Amino acid sequence: MEERKIVVPGETIIQGEEFLPGDGTRREDKDVVASRYGLAEVNDKLVRVIPLSGSYTPRRGNVIVGTVINMNYRGWVIDFGAHNNGFLNVAEFPRFVNKGELRDNLDFGDVVCAEVYSADETSVDLSMKMRGFGRLSGGQLIEINPNKVPRVIGKEGSMVRLIKAATGCEITVGQNGIIWVKGEKVENELDARKIVNFIAANSYISGLTEKVEEYIKKDLKLEIKQAARPQESAQKVDG
Repeated sequence: MEERKIVVPGETIIQGEEFLPGDGTRREDKDVVASRYGLAEVNDKLVRVIPLSGSYTPRRGNVIVGTVINMNYRGWVIDFGAHNNGFLNVAEFPRFVNKGELRDNLDFGDVVCAEVYSADETSVDLSMKMRGFGRLSGGQLIEINPNKVPRVIGKEGSMVRLIKAATGCEITVGQNGIIWVKGEKVENELDARKIVNFIAANSYISGLTEKVEEYIKKDLKLEIKQAARPQESAQKVDG
């Protein structure tokens, strides 16, 4: 199956013992069938169903974008749209932080890109120790359904590269559905927002890349320039 399609629970997605059932699927004899409503996808023999709606559940290793809403002597509280806020301990900050200097490093309202270090039903711990994580200065935030994030990223980051090539914006996509964009002008950021929202609204469509390119050229009247391959996590962040 090359094209993605919407499936319902119990529907056969693909036949063959060589295919492996992933998230949202199960095996029935030689068939891989859907166990939830969503968009079926086959990638390197792995079959999964991406839900078209739902809330974000943080998992270890996820990249998130969030906002500092509180702090204490141990670290910062980050709102990133999950059921529980995240906590960034000073020990997980990229550099040493003296007591009383927390606001000099991250202040209320600062936007950050961080990694989910651990998560359970009651708490979420974050880290910014690894390269590529940190404060995201300027720009603006776009919020979409977290389940639409894979479509915004695209295969191996292809959709992110397309948005960057059309708008020149820096882009950081959080798996929590919060996306940070920063351009030379506000107009560039607004164009990036329009493209992201278009992708999210049409995430169920097969051949989405071609539709997005058409939207960029005909509706937004933008030129798609050749762009260097960007990282899919934080880019040009302040440590």
